[in-house]
This record gives sequence, C-alpha cells and structure tokens, in this order.
Amino acid sequence: MSTRVRGGKYVVHGGAVLRGRVVISGAKNHALAAMCAALLTNEDVILENVPDISDVDSLSALLVSLGAEVGRLPNGALRLNCRNVSMFEAPTELISENRASFQVMGPLLARHGYAASAPPGGDVIGQRPIDVHLSGFEEMGASVTRDGERFVARAPHGLHGTRVFMDYPSVSGTQNVMMAATLAKGRTTIVNAATEPEVQELALLMNAMGARIHGLGSQMLEIDGVDALHGTTSRIMPDRIETGTFAIAAVMTGGDLVIEDAPAGVLDALLNKLRGAGASITEDGDRLRVWREGPIRSISFQALPYPGLATDLHAPMAALLTQATGVSIIHERVFDNRMLYVSELRKMGAEIVSTGSSAIVSGPTPLHGTRVRALDVRAGAAVLLAALVAQGTTIIDDVYHLDRGYERLTEKLHGLGVEVERN
Repeated sequence: MSTRVRGGKYVVHGGAVLRGRVVISGAKNHALAAMCAALLTNEDVILENVPDISDVDSLSALLVSLGAEVGRLPNGALRLNCRNVSMFEAPTELISENRASFQVMGPLLARHGYAASAPPGGDVIGQRPIDVHLSGFEEMGASVTRDGERFVARAPHGLHGTRVFMDYPSVSGTQNVMMAATLAKGRTTIVNAATEPEVQELALLMNAMGARIHGLGSQMLEIDGVDALHGTTSRIMPDRIETGTFAIAAVMTGGDLVIEDAPAGVLDALLNKLRGAGASITEDGDRLRVWREGPIRSISFQALPYPGLATDLHAPMAALLTQATGVSIIHERVFDNRMLYVSELRKMGAEIVSTGSSAIVSGPTPLHGTRVRALDVRAGAAVLLAALVAQGTTIIDDVYHLDRGYERLTEKLHGLGVEVERN
C-alpha cells in the first residue's frame, strides 16, 4: 500500500482550460464495501480496478489488524484472504480514519458471532447516525451494547432472517445489514433500502460469492441466508463521483474533455443539470465528451439519494455555479452539514448565502487566488475547481482529504493542462 503524508498542500495556478482525455479510476465507495465483504469467506477475494487512495490504505490496515491478508497484485488488483481473522474488535485509531471501516461489523458478526467497533470516522459532514446499522443487527437477533466508546454486538447462536425497516435509506447501513444477512438463518427483507449503484454492485459481488440476494436496485431487498460464501474475482465499478468532478471541471473552465471508463448510465441527474447549465455532452458507451462554448447558466438542484443528484457532487456543483449568470439555489437532502465548502469559496470571492441545508449562489463572480483548506474530500474538490478558474495562485491546505477519494489527481490534472504542484 502507498505511504501518504497527512496534511500537504496544492499550489494551483488559475486560468486553466481543461482539454484532453482522462481515465476514471475505480469507485471508492464500491471498493471499500467490497473489501469488507471479503470477511465473509475463508477463500481469496480478488478485486480488480481498486483505486490507489488513502481510504483503501486505511481500511487495508484495519483488515490486516484483524488477521486478514491484503496485498496488491502486479496488475493493480487487490487480493484479500480472511481465513486467519481472529480479532473481532476493530482498533479505534484505524476506525477513525474513514466511515466505511464500520462496515466490518456486519461481516464479523455474521461469521463469528461477535464484533466491536468505535463509531466510524471520515468526513465531518453531519451526524450520519449508525442507528440503522445497529437496529438491523438487533432485529436479526444480536444484542448490541455500549462499552466505553465501542459498540459491541453479540450473536453467539447466529443471526436469523427477519424484516428490517430502515428509518432512512442509508448506503452504508444497507450494505452492513445486507452483508450480515447473507449468513443469517432464513430470509431477511430490508425495507427502504438504499438503491445506489455501489449497493447494487456489492450485492452482485456477494451473489458471485454464493449469496442469494434479490431485488437489486429496488428499495426492498430480500436475502436468503446461506451456510458459507466462497471466494471470487470481481471488478470495481468506475467512480461516478470522480467522473462528475471532471465533467464539472470541463464545464467550469470552458474546456473539452473526453472522459474514459465513465459510468454514464448512473449519472442521469448530473448530466441533466450540466446540460441545463450550458454544457454540451455526448455519450458513446463508457466514453463521455463534455465541453462548453457559451456562458454558464444558473440552475437549481437538490442533492438526493440515488437516482437523484449525488450529495458527493453537491460541493463541486456549487463551485461551478459561482461562475453561472444569475441566482442558483441548492438544497441538501442527505447530510446536515454539507456546507463546509461555503466559507472557503467565500474567501475566494464567491457570493454564497447558506441557511441550514440550503445555499443561494449568485454569479458570475470573479474568483481570486488565496489560501484555503480542503475541509473534507468533496469540499476539497470544490475549492480545487474554484482554483482552476481563479485569478492568480491558490494554495489549498490539508489536501490529504482529496487523497481519500481521488487517485493520482495531480498526475491527471497535469495531463489536462493544469498548473498544479503538490507540496
């Protein structure tokens, strides 16, 4: 795994016009859940197209601490083997690195009857309560207690199938309960399940491992428990958030990008809004071409669960709308603290008013280079996009957040004509 330094900064010279070709990496949120699913079997799980990002590094370290074998193969794939897992308590210092780490709970509980973990870490973008995870475990027969900072789940006689209603369609909650249900006795029905593509891809992976999951893509999943799962080889889907970030960058800078390995079929909401903002977009299989010739038009949007516009694209879209003519209104319907980017964009000259979970963006406003911070992975993407069109030089601190979700970002930007240095 790569060694990365916490902190770091980007020095970005403004006035960029992105042109060329960029290849999209594997999806962070799919890869992390798939890595946790490897805990459900003694056999090798080979994951292809796993992005080389720090969230993968930290989850790999967590799995190794539990006794798993995790290693990169020469072709860039990841091999995981969990036959020797004998520790069922996730170390707090590793859980705090990213939210996906809490998804070791479901597989450990299902296979070993015991799991313990502190609350998950990751971006500070709202409470993102884990009640849906824990209540799902309890409904399947586990006892869940609090021991200091850790949640402890026990099911010494195994989990049993039941009907699990989720208070809201949590992606990580759906994935965690779905993984636990694969080895439960009988049928589990998850009502109000998340329908995000990463949830569907995780279900396909586990079905390839011998699970019996039905209703993929719907808000009602049915899982018939099996005695054991086996190994498999599976490919991680392309990252729709990285795709969206580069598409927004093309529109924002008036550039012309060909985006390869783009999952266009799951980006309807974004592509619709970009066209509304003045973008020209053509689709050819897994290739997108995105360019803009006229002015950027103001639009309004809501960040919603899939198939709505992804909350992870809210902040990058807000950066785009600082350059749109007119007033744009944004409503965040998923997380309650997605607005961390607002203060940083204001430092650059953006006119944004935020009230609760909504923001009003007035434009176009000239942005100027200054010193800002990447406060989380997607807020970091927003200030990076703003820096591309700003006058002068922008210094972005704490870009380790961007390392969590974007593979070889500096290299890809250089290839598109951006003047950026990583220090």
